[in-house]
Amino acid sequence: MALCSMLRRASSSVLPLAIRAVGSPRSFHGVISTVLTAEKVKLAHALNPRAFVPFLRFSTELASKKPSNDESLIQVLESEIQCAEEEDHELTEEFPEGFPFEIEDNPGQRTILLKRKYQDEIIKVEVDMPQTEVGEDEDAGDGGDEEDNVNSSIPLVVSITKGSGLCLEFSVTALPDEICIDSLSIKLPEGSEDQLAYEGPDFNDLDENLQKAFHKYLEIRGIKPITTNVLHEYMGTKDNKEYLLWLKNIKNFIEK
Repeated sequence: MALCSMLRRASSSVLPLAIRAVGSPRSFHGVISTVLTAEKVKLAHALNPRAFVPFLRFSTELASKKPSNDESLIQVLESEIQCAEEEDHELTEEFPEGFPFEIEDNPGQRTILLKRKYQDEIIKVEVDMPQTEVGEDEDAGDGGDEEDNVNSSIPLVVSITKGSGLCLEFSVTALPDEICIDSLSIKLPEGSEDQLAYEGPDFNDLDENLQKAFHKYLEIRGIKPITTNVLHEYMGTKDNKEYLLWLKNIKNFIEK
């Protein structure tokens, strides 16, 4: 009944206007049909407005409820941070009593600096992160599966400076229970414009007795396997701490 009443009111309101607007019966019927169609659309929209809501609105609402790519990345970072923190609690960062060097370790840097004095010399050792190499086990049997050995080494730069400012610099690779000298050279004082052109031969090309003498020279100054083995453990712990700090910095950046 309400629908018929609304239709009667619509037709009664537009009929006089339509008669005045057109002159012929054919035009009159066309106008009436157009007006009634428009009124029916308005009436249907009034009775059921939800049917005319664009589908785009629903698709936008669904998309807004999905986690963004940033949120997914943050969740993965939080999981990795938790794993790194659990591993960090199991690691220790202690030096044995009588360790001959002072340690300068700044968070966020990949190297540490060791310092000490020996007679009239100032000795500095820059220690980098461990380098890992995987090699095949030579003792594996012919019929057995080949196993991989994980070899860890630490790059060191040892600088021994005397009062004149001249510095004897060693490039060293520290393996477990072994120290390898890669090269050595004389460096002029900082700020000097002149440089010594000749860097010396490859260390392995030196006479064997001379090589042993240089190893003894470093050993007396504290660069020996008992020292570098401690550095292996310390740098492994630092590597994990720096990784944890790096994860947190990345997460904080993405959250901003």
